[in-house]
Amino acid sequence: MTLNLDLSGRTALITGSGQGVGHGLAQSFAAAGAEVLVNDLRAERAEEVAAEVRAAGGSARALPFDVTDPDGVHQAVQSVPEVDILVNNAGNAGPSGFGVRARFAESDPAQWEPFLRVNLYGVLYCTRAVLPGMESRGWGRIITIISDAGRTGDAYGAAYGVSKAGAAGLARSIALESGRYGVTANNIALGTMRTPATEALWAQPDSPQAKAILSAYAIRRPGVADDLAALAVLLAGEQGSWITGQTIPVNGGYSFAL
Repeated sequence: MTLNLDLSGRTALITGSGQGVGHGLAQSFAAAGAEVLVNDLRAERAEEVAAEVRAAGGSARALPFDVTDPDGVHQAVQSVPEVDILVNNAGNAGPSGFGVRARFAESDPAQWEPFLRVNLYGVLYCTRAVLPGMESRGWGRIITIISDAGRTGDAYGAAYGVSKAGAAGLARSIALESGRYGVTANNIALGTMRTPATEALWAQPDSPQAKAILSAYAIRRPGVADDLAALAVLLAGEQGSWITGQTIPVNGGYSFAL
C-alpha cells in the first residue's frame, strides 16, 4: 500500500489559523492539496495567512468569524459552498498561553467562562454548522485540537481541562452518530506548544520556568505545528477513513495512551 496524504478537491476550514499551530496546519493542509479556509477572530490575520498560502502555490481564502458567536459561525459556513474538513483549532489557554493557575475550590466562576466559550462552545457551534452538509454529502472529517489537560486532568487549571475534555467527548459522540454517513471525528491532544503566546518563555530555554515545564517531558522541548501536521492530514484524508472517535496524543511523552 502506498501512503497517500493527498487532499486535492477537499475544502478544509481551520479555526484559529491566523497564528500559532493553526497557521502551521493551514500551510500543511494547503501543501496536501486542500483549499484552506483560514479562520481567525481578526480579519487581518486571516487575510495575511491566506495570502501567504497562495504565494506558496496553495489555495486559501480568509473566513474571519468569532467561534463563540453561533449566528456568526452559521453565516460564515453558509457563505461557502461546502466544508469537507473541519479542524477545531481555535482555543483559549489564557493570555500567557498557560491559563489561570488556581485551586478549583478557590477559583472564581467568572474565570471559567472564557475557556468554556472558546474551547467547548466554539467547538460545538462550528461542528454543528458543518455536520449536516457533511452527512448529506456522505463524507466529512472533524478533527479537534485539544490538550493533554483534557485527557489527564489539570491541577490548578480545572476549568481549562474541563473545556478540553468536553470537546473531546463531543468528537466521540459525533463518531457514534455520524459514522454511518461517512463522517469521522477525532481529537489530537497536544502537550506544551511553542506559539506566539508562549514565545517569551521559550526565548529563554534555560530559565527556571522553562526547565521546570520541560522536565515533565520525555522529549525535552516544546511542540511545534510540524509535530502534528502529518497526523492531522492523515486523519483528514481517505486513508484515515477507519479511524474515528479517538484521542491521539502528540505531546513529547508528557503522558502516554494505552
